[in-house]
Amino acid sequence: VQLQASGGGLVEAGESLRLSCAASGIRLSRAAVAWYRQAPDKKRERVALISSEGGTEYANSVEGRFTISRDNGKNTVYLQMDGLKPEDTDVYYCNTQWFGDEVWGQGTQVTVSS
Repeated sequence: VQLQASGGGLVEAGESLRLSCAASGIRLSRAAVAWYRQAPDKKRERVALISSEGGTEYANSVEGRFTISRDNGKNTVYLQMDGLKPEDTDVYYCNTQWFGDEVWGQGTQVTVSS
């Protein structure tokens, strides 16, 4: 049971990135999956969630700029991040719960320069 996050990088303000969260041992189509972000000395923030039914929720700070989606065939959840701002700089993690266990992917660093 594992989540593998990828897609982070260094971009300039206004540019885009797409993060991927690929699962093994978990059928993401049956789970709610969330993206969180956290920097040192900062509180962890949930930025987006997609339910097993496909409903989505976003933090106010990213509403209208970030889009979470799922590809059931690839068993992968994506976070499309457009209009990136320096304050979006963080380590991003994907998360789900599977049969009572909380599963975290390793973080992927997103850095946005001004």
